[in-house]
Amino acid sequence: MMKEFIFAGFGGQGVLTAGMILAHAGAVKDLDVTWIPAYGSEMRGGTANCTVKIGQEEISSPFPKTPDVLVAMNEPSMVKFMGMVKKGGSVIVNSSIVQGLPELPGVAVYPVPMNEISAQHDNPRSSNICGLGAAVAAAGEPLTLEDVESGLLSYLSKVGNNDSNIAVLHAGYQAVKQMTLIGSVAKN
Repeated sequence: MMKEFIFAGFGGQGVLTAGMILAHAGAVKDLDVTWIPAYGSEMRGGTANCTVKIGQEEISSPFPKTPDVLVAMNEPSMVKFMGMVKKGGSVIVNSSIVQGLPELPGVAVYPVPMNEISAQHDNPRSSNICGLGAAVAAAGEPLTLEDVESGLLSYLSKVGNNDSNIAVLHAGYQAVKQMTLIGSVAKN
C-alpha cells in the first residue's frame, strides 16, 4: 500500500518540516519513503510545498500524481492542489485561515482550525504539527499516530517543547477523527 501526501502553504508555516517528520516516521518504520520539497525564491512568506510518498513497495517516482491527502495551510495552496487529490482521498484545510471550503465529489474535506488548536496548547508555531496529525487520521495507513509520534520525538529531539508538540499532534488527529462527513465537507 502506497500513500501520497502533499503539504502546502506559505513559507514559514512549517509545511516542509511537517512533510519531513512524516517521511522520517516512515523511514524509522522501515518503509520506502520519498520527500520532495518545492518553494519560491523567498522562503518566509513565499509559497512552499512538499510531496511525501510512503509505502511498502519501491517508489518508482517521487513526483505527485494523485495524492491521497492534501494538507492546505492557506487558500492559494488549497486552490492549486485540490484538483489533484484522488477520489476517496482527503483535503485537510486550515480553517483558521481559509474561509471558503470546496465541495469535491468523492473527496473528503476536513476543516481543521490549526492555528486555534496550536494556540490552545501554548504552541502557536505548531499549526503544521496539527496538520500532520490530521493527515495521519485521514490517511489511516501505513503509519499510525504512535508511529508519527515516535518520528516527531526523534526528529525534534534537540528542539524541546515535545509535550506541547505531541499534544498538538494528537489534537489534529482527533479533530479529523471526530468529524462526520456531510456531502464532501466534514462537520463537528
